[in-house]
Amino acid sequence: MTIKVELNEEKTKIVDLTSNQTFSFLGLDFRREKSRNGKMTIHKTPRIKSRKTLTTKLKAEFRRLRSQPIKRVLDQINPILRGWVSYYRIGNSAKCFGYVKDWVEKKVRRHLMQARGYKGFWWTKWSRDKIYEMGLFNDYQIRYFKPLKVEPIHRP
Repeated sequence: MTIKVELNEEKTKIVDLTSNQTFSFLGLDFRREKSRNGKMTIHKTPRIKSRKTLTTKLKAEFRRLRSQPIKRVLDQINPILRGWVSYYRIGNSAKCFGYVKDWVEKKVRRHLMQARGYKGFWWTKWSRDKIYEMGLFNDYQIRYFKPLKVEPIHRP
Protein backbone atom coordinates (compact mmCIF):
# COMPACT_ATOMS: atom_id res chain seq x y z
CA MET A 1 0.00 0.00 0.00
CA THR A 2 1.43 3.36 -0.94
CA ILE A 3 0.24 6.77 0.06
CA LYS A 4 0.77 9.57 -2.39
CA VAL A 5 1.52 12.85 -0.68
CA GLU A 6 1.95 16.03 -2.62
CA LEU A 7 3.64 19.10 -1.22
CA ASN A 8 1.80 22.39 -1.35
CA GLU A 9 4.30 24.66 -3.09
CA GLU A 10 2.82 27.81 -1.51
CA LYS A 11 3.12 26.51 2.06
CA THR A 12 6.38 24.61 1.71
CA LYS A 13 9.69 26.38 2.08
CA ILE A 14 13.28 25.58 2.92
CA VAL A 15 14.67 27.45 5.90
CA ASP A 16 18.37 27.91 6.61
CA LEU A 17 18.65 28.03 10.39
CA THR A 18 22.36 28.82 10.17
CA SER A 19 21.52 32.26 8.75
CA ASN A 20 19.21 33.19 11.69
CA GLN A 21 15.99 32.29 9.92
CA THR A 22 13.12 30.86 11.95
CA PHE A 23 10.08 28.78 11.16
CA SER A 24 6.88 27.88 12.95
CA PHE A 25 5.31 24.45 13.05
CA LEU A 26 2.49 23.06 15.21
CA GLY A 27 2.39 26.15 17.42
CA LEU A 28 6.13 26.24 18.08
CA ASP A 29 8.80 28.62 16.83
CA PHE A 30 12.09 26.98 15.87
CA ARG A 31 15.33 28.97 15.81
CA ARG A 32 19.02 28.32 16.16
CA GLU A 33 20.60 29.84 19.29
CA LYS A 34 23.49 29.28 21.63
CA SER A 35 22.74 27.08 24.60
CA ARG A 36 24.01 27.75 28.13
CA ASN A 37 27.16 25.76 27.48
CA GLY A 38 27.92 27.73 24.31
CA LYS A 39 26.87 25.14 21.71
CA MET A 40 24.53 26.02 18.88
CA THR A 41 21.19 24.20 19.29
CA ILE A 42 17.64 24.42 18.02
CA HIS A 43 15.37 26.27 20.47
CA LYS A 44 11.69 25.37 20.45
CA THR A 45 9.38 27.93 22.07
CA PRO A 46 5.58 28.39 22.01
CA ARG A 47 4.45 30.95 19.47
CA ILE A 48 3.21 34.29 20.78
CA LYS A 49 -0.01 33.60 18.88
CA SER A 50 -0.65 30.39 20.85
CA ARG A 51 0.02 32.19 24.16
CA LYS A 52 -2.39 34.94 23.12
CA THR A 53 -5.02 32.34 22.24
CA LEU A 54 -4.62 30.80 25.71
CA THR A 55 -4.94 34.11 27.55
CA THR A 56 -7.98 35.07 25.46
CA LYS A 57 -9.65 31.77 26.30
CA LEU A 58 -8.85 32.16 30.01
CA LYS A 59 -10.12 35.77 29.99
CA ALA A 60 -13.42 34.55 28.60
CA GLU A 61 -13.65 31.94 31.38
CA PHE A 62 -12.90 34.50 34.09
CA ARG A 63 -15.50 36.83 32.60
CA ARG A 64 -18.09 34.05 32.31
CA LEU A 65 -17.52 32.98 35.93
CA ARG A 66 -17.23 36.52 37.34
CA SER A 67 -19.72 36.01 40.19
CA GLN A 68 -18.81 32.39 40.92
CA PRO A 69 -16.78 31.10 43.90
CA ILE A 70 -13.05 30.72 43.32
CA LYS A 71 -13.25 26.92 43.60
CA ARG A 72 -15.57 26.76 40.59
CA VAL A 73 -13.37 29.15 38.62
CA LEU A 74 -10.27 27.05 39.31
CA ASP A 75 -12.14 23.87 38.35
CA GLN A 76 -12.84 25.45 34.94
CA ILE A 77 -9.45 27.01 34.18
CA ASN A 78 -7.18 24.23 35.51
CA PRO A 79 -7.93 21.76 32.66
CA ILE A 80 -7.28 24.50 30.09
CA LEU A 81 -3.94 25.35 31.69
CA ARG A 82 -2.96 21.71 32.18
CA GLY A 83 -3.63 20.87 28.53
CA TRP A 84 -1.79 23.89 27.15
CA VAL A 85 1.25 23.40 29.40
CA SER A 86 1.37 19.66 28.65
CA TYR A 87 1.46 20.36 24.91
CA TYR A 88 4.21 23.00 25.14
CA ARG A 89 6.22 21.28 27.89
CA ILE A 90 9.04 20.42 25.49
CA GLY A 91 11.92 22.59 24.46
CA ASN A 92 12.66 26.04 25.81
CA SER A 93 9.28 27.11 27.16
CA ALA A 94 10.32 28.31 30.63
CA LYS A 95 10.09 32.06 29.90
CA CYS A 96 6.69 31.67 28.27
CA PHE A 97 5.48 29.50 31.16
CA GLY A 98 6.68 32.14 33.63
CA TYR A 99 4.64 34.77 31.80
CA VAL A 100 1.51 32.57 31.76
CA LYS A 101 1.92 31.62 35.42
CA ASP A 102 2.23 35.27 36.54
CA TRP A 103 -0.68 36.30 34.33
CA VAL A 104 -2.98 33.60 35.75
CA GLU A 105 -2.00 34.41 39.35
CA LYS A 106 -2.82 38.06 38.71
CA LYS A 107 -6.22 37.17 37.23
CA VAL A 108 -7.04 34.93 40.22
CA ARG A 109 -6.13 37.74 42.64
CA ARG A 110 -8.27 40.17 40.67
CA HIS A 111 -11.18 37.71 40.78
CA LEU A 112 -10.85 37.33 44.55
CA MET A 113 -10.77 41.10 45.06
CA GLN A 114 -13.72 41.81 42.77
CA ALA A 115 -15.77 39.19 44.60
CA ARG A 116 -15.25 41.27 47.75
CA GLY A 117 -16.01 44.56 46.02
CA TYR A 118 -12.44 45.90 46.12
CA LYS A 119 -10.05 47.12 43.46
CA GLY A 120 -6.44 46.09 43.08
CA PHE A 121 -4.75 42.75 43.77
CA TRP A 122 -3.91 42.80 47.52
CA TRP A 123 -0.61 41.04 47.02
CA THR A 124 0.02 40.62 50.75
CA LYS A 125 -3.29 38.87 51.48
CA TRP A 126 -3.28 36.63 48.42
CA SER A 127 0.28 35.40 48.32
CA ARG A 128 1.46 32.91 45.72
CA ASP A 129 1.34 30.10 48.29
CA LYS A 130 -2.27 30.87 49.26
CA ILE A 131 -3.41 30.91 45.66
CA TYR A 132 -1.88 27.50 45.00
CA GLU A 133 -3.32 26.13 48.26
CA MET A 134 -6.75 26.98 46.82
CA GLY A 135 -6.05 24.50 44.01
CA LEU A 136 -4.65 26.50 41.08
CA PHE A 137 -2.67 24.42 38.56
CA ASN A 138 1.06 24.65 39.34
CA ASP A 139 3.01 22.14 37.22
CA TYR A 140 4.94 24.32 34.78
CA GLN A 141 8.09 22.19 34.64
CA ILE A 142 9.75 21.32 31.36
CA ARG A 143 10.16 17.57 31.02
CA TYR A 144 12.62 15.76 28.82
CA PHE A 145 11.80 12.17 28.02
CA LYS A 146 14.35 9.66 26.90
CA PRO A 147 13.22 7.49 24.02
CA LEU A 148 12.32 3.98 25.03
CA LYS A 149 14.47 1.14 23.85
CA VAL A 150 12.30 -1.39 22.15
CA GLU A 151 13.73 -4.85 22.03
CA PRO A 152 12.21 -7.70 20.08
CA ILE A 153 10.43 -10.37 22.04
CA HIS A 154 11.95 -13.81 21.54
CA ARG A 155 9.36 -16.51 21.81
CA PRO A 156 10.34 -20.12 22.10
